[in-house]
Order: sequence, then structure tokens, then C-alpha cells
Amino acid sequence: MSKRTLRRTALVGVILSALTAATAQGAVSAAADAPAPVRSVAAPSTIRGIEDETARSLAASLADSGWRSQVRGAALSSAQVDVQALTARATTRGGKALSSGVRAADRRIAAAKGLDADTGSLLRVRLGDASMREDLTAGAVPLVAAAPADDDVETITAYDSRGRAHTLDARQVPTRPVYIVDIDVSKALAAGMDVLREEFAKHGVSAPQPRADRAAGGWWSTRITSVALADDEEPWIKGDAEVYTLVTGFGLDGKARVDTVDMPYLNSDGVVYSPNQILVNWSNYKYNLADAVMMEDDGDTNYQALAQALTTALLTILDQGAYIPLADALLAAIPTSWWTDDPDYVDSWYTLAQSDSGRRDGAAGNGWMTVEPYFVQEF
Repeated sequence: MSKRTLRRTALVGVILSALTAATAQGAVSAAADAPAPVRSVAAPSTIRGIEDETARSLAASLADSGWRSQVRGAALSSAQVDVQALTARATTRGGKALSSGVRAADRRIAAAKGLDADTGSLLRVRLGDASMREDLTAGAVPLVAAAPADDDVETITAYDSRGRAHTLDARQVPTRPVYIVDIDVSKALAAGMDVLREEFAKHGVSAPQPRADRAAGGWWSTRITSVALADDEEPWIKGDAEVYTLVTGFGLDGKARVDTVDMPYLNSDGVVYSPNQILVNWSNYKYNLADAVMMEDDGDTNYQALAQALTTALLTILDQGAYIPLADALLAAIPTSWWTDDPDYVDSWYTLAQSDSGRRDGAAGNGWMTVEPYFVQEF
């Protein structure tokens, strides 16, 4: 069973058990009158479809030997190549003919991910595996494939310069070089975090809130000293995912709030990272308890839809005068289409307290972190 299948199964159990407990405490008192969660404007398959179209077009363009040489040089000198920038520098007909289509594809992907039109280029191309470098250097004509959305995929479709489709084993690295068309998830996540923060602030669920009893000269936080995700064998074609965490609790005004924490370093499973990163700013919260939901974007996240769904859910929750686990409401609000193919849920941490110190395992068993209280001093 793959990592994402495990996550999907664990997530269902986490939501059902925790929502039952939250309901008993009156956590979602206005749920019956709440508007339905906003569904994703673009399904994951839409983004993957654009990537597949680009892969086919790029493969066809490699029939131009001069352009093929230019792409080869770029792929051998960089871990990932900006496709739009590469076509803009094209010196032969094959690359120049591809340029306008790539620009249009980048705009469509930005729209499908709920990002601003001025986000810029997102499409990237990379060599599928380091073992392919020797044959590519020797002049082998590569195939081109789009990165899959699902870790469970068993086969992928790659294209050659004559437009023919080839079925490849997703678990066995092919002997022929393969270019992978993917999204720059680091750039997409940075833009997506801006969308989330803007939407959360607009609806009053993340605005800074000064408190009268704030500690003199600074504020207390929970800091991550180390963190790791479960190890799992992924297809050779998959690239890194970008991880972020949504921290949620009740703000000083008694309204549910959520804060975003970008974790760009957390891109490999089975590796222990020591970021010393601030996870919770306790000066923003009414109670000494908060929840954290870790998510990942491996290309298909629509941040606008996510922000709208989460704010719709949080605005229906009323402060009952005590801590209520809000992570469940976040998980339940996420568009259902995300769980049918490629779940972006990683794990959840409940009842984080300011005094917590030591290891905390995630509720779904997909990750762990060690934390400590940390006082942030003012200048």
C-alpha cells in the first residue's frame, strides 16, 4: 500500500473520530445553515492534462536536431529547466514554434491553481533519472512524459518525436532517456501561500491580534527542532512535493483563525530535518491549545478553492468558551475531488500547547516532529 493510500485511509479515520468528538462539544453549531464548501475550480486532471499536452508538443519539437541539442544542454546543466524561458531562447524553428503554446499553457496552469495571472512561468522539464545522463550525453533521442498525479500509478505514457505513445513502467527506470514535464512546485507554493494569507485576512481568520497581557518584550512560540515524514518508495518519475502547514485555533476575538507555515525544506521522505522553525505564535491565540494540519502540493493544488473552502468552514464555528479541535473542520472542508486521485493531506497534530516539549507523532502516523517552547524577543 502506497504512502498516499495510507494517508487517505488514515485521514478518513481521523476526520470521522475527531468530528464526532467536536460535534459533542458543540463545535459546529452553525453547520446546518452554512453554505456548501467551494469545490475546486479545476480538477487535478485538468492540470495534468495541460502537462500532458505540453509533453506531447515538446516531444514533437525534438524532431528539430538543433533544438534537441539546445534542450539536451539545458537538461544536463540544470536539475529543472524553465520551459518558457528555454523556448524564448530558442534559435531554431522547433523551439520557436513551441513558444506561444508554452506561454498559454503556463497561464492555464496558473488559473487552474487559483494563482494570479502574473505568476509567470510554472512549467519545468527535467531528466527523469540521473542514470539517463550518459545516454543523453551520447545523443540518444529522449521520450517526453508528464509527471503523474498519483504515487500509485503503475505505468506512464511517454511520447517520441513522431507523436507515438510509449507505455513505461513507473517503478522501473527505462533504459532510454526520458524528459519529465512538471510544475515548479516551489514557485507555485510561494504564490499559493500569498493567496491563502490574502483570503484568510480578507475574511478575518488570520489578521494579527495584539493582546493586552502579551509578555513584556516579546511573545512565546512553539518551535520545531526536528521533523520527518514516513519513508516510502515513490515512482522514479515523481519530483519533490512542497510541504506547508495550516495552524488553527481561536483568535483573541473568539473567532476561528488559521495561519500558514511554509516548509520548503521538507521535500524528501525518510529524512530528518532540523529547521528550528516557528510553528505557532501563541500571542495570536486565545487558548493554550492549537491544531496543525500538514499538507503538500505536488502540482495539483488550487489555492483559491482551498482558501474559500477553509474560510467558509471556519466562519461557521463558534467559540464555546474552551478549546475545540478545528483541524477536523479544515480537513472536512477540503474539496472532495482532492481525495479521489492524489490526496494532498500529510498529517495532523492536535492539542499543541505552549509548554509542549519533545516528540509529537502525527495523528495519521505519516510524520513526527519534536518541538520546544521558544520566546521571541523584541528588539
